[in-house]
Amino acid sequence: MPLTVLLVDDEPLVRAGLRAVLEAQPDIEVVGEAADGAAVTPLVRRLRPDVVAMDVRMPLMDGIEATRAVLRTVPDPPKIVVVTTFENDEYVYGALRAGADGFLLKRARPAEIVQAVRLVAEGDSLLFPAAVRRLAASYAEQRGTTAARAVMARAALTGREEEVLRLMARGLSNAEIAARLVVGTETVKSHVSSVLAKLGARDRTQAVIAAYESGFVSPG
Repeated sequence: MPLTVLLVDDEPLVRAGLRAVLEAQPDIEVVGEAADGAAVTPLVRRLRPDVVAMDVRMPLMDGIEATRAVLRTVPDPPKIVVVTTFENDEYVYGALRAGADGFLLKRARPAEIVQAVRLVAEGDSLLFPAAVRRLAASYAEQRGTTAARAVMARAALTGREEEVLRLMARGLSNAEIAARLVVGTETVKSHVSSVLAKLGARDRTQAVIAAYESGFVSPG
């Protein structure tokens, strides 16, 4: 079965470029397009894509609200990748906090776009972790850090789970974490699942944002 993608961007040329890049891959199929966030939820319900590549700034409904709508109303929702021009953008951070799984830049090379879609579909690794760290540093002070600290305190992570979360925050994949801790990949997957469950996080991105906003991990 091919990996299916829904493209959402108000610029037809951007959609056409992404479609050309993704459909050049034998295992990826673009199943639909939308020009605004307001159309996303109905299309997701009908097409059931694995991944939504979502523009963050659109005229009627932006990518933040569209992400919230999909995750709030669609059972077993797809992975959502924010497609943006500027990586250091409060809109991007807002979309990640709303539940987007990562982001890619419109200026990214074709191979990077393909890799980003595959990575987020697998749920294995955060996209552009260095940029997420910068965003966290820029906006965590303006956000609900008290609430984030409370979530982290209630989670009561074990020492090994704390190690795993710190390495996740650095952008390491499960295999890389396993090599660093000298354990098996399945053991790391088990720890990651436990961390997500304890934090009430949908995925790795949400867990890492919670780690930065609570002060558990320093953006520096």
